[in-house]
Amino acid sequence: MNATDSVLLDDRGATAILTVNRPTVLNALDAPTIAALRDHVESLSQRSDLRSLIVTGAGSKAFAAGADIAALSTMGPLQARAVSELAHGLALAMESCPVPVIAAVNGFALGGGLEFALGADFIYASEQARFGFPEVNLAVIPGFGGTQRLQTRVGIGRARELIYTGKIIGAAEAMAMGLVNQVCAPDALMDTVLALAETIGQKGPLAVREAKRVMRLGAALPLERALVFEQELFAGMFATEDQKEGMRAFIEKRKPVFRGQ
Repeated sequence: MNATDSVLLDDRGATAILTVNRPTVLNALDAPTIAALRDHVESLSQRSDLRSLIVTGAGSKAFAAGADIAALSTMGPLQARAVSELAHGLALAMESCPVPVIAAVNGFALGGGLEFALGADFIYASEQARFGFPEVNLAVIPGFGGTQRLQTRVGIGRARELIYTGKIIGAAEAMAMGLVNQVCAPDALMDTVLALAETIGQKGPLAVREAKRVMRLGAALPLERALVFEQELFAGMFATEDQKEGMRAFIEKRKPVFRGQ
């Protein structure tokens, strides 16, 4: 495991784990940490052997308790805009990462921390996890993408309620509203997420990548154009060796051996 400032990279080959490593401040996200996370994600995105990326926080109390308020408190509008742009770059890097990104939320995911998690494809949470956007308590709004990404997960009504009230919710409520995919016992969270990553890693890697791409880009298109885009990518899969191997293995009733080609 190699450290880069406040971020740890655990490279396991097909799966990589990025850990925010600032437990003394509940893994609060300051500008250097956000930049380090973005740089790691962008670098890992270039790897053809990568099958999944997990993001989490060090310790058992926090995934990321939010942005670093001590740092934000001294900023003016221009500095705040620069930090917002940096955080938006991180979330966009996660969304455009060709492999699934899984957030393993082990504690508080508030404000900027929740926005960090929303950049992932899906969220698995510890029973001890807590979620919310408390920015209105500080007389600001979510600025790392939360006003837009939350409503795509839970619907505009629930998103408005959480953002306008600053309410903090538990893992069970977050799962009930569709923010979280699965809730796990605290000591089982990482094993559960690693098992999920292994399951994904056994599928056709090109198919998983193309599925992520068509879902991400198609969401911004009118439905008719998105469906045409899907048709094009579906047809393109039939020019791959993996497609031939997958269907041949199905017919022969054996486990496929995918090569990402």
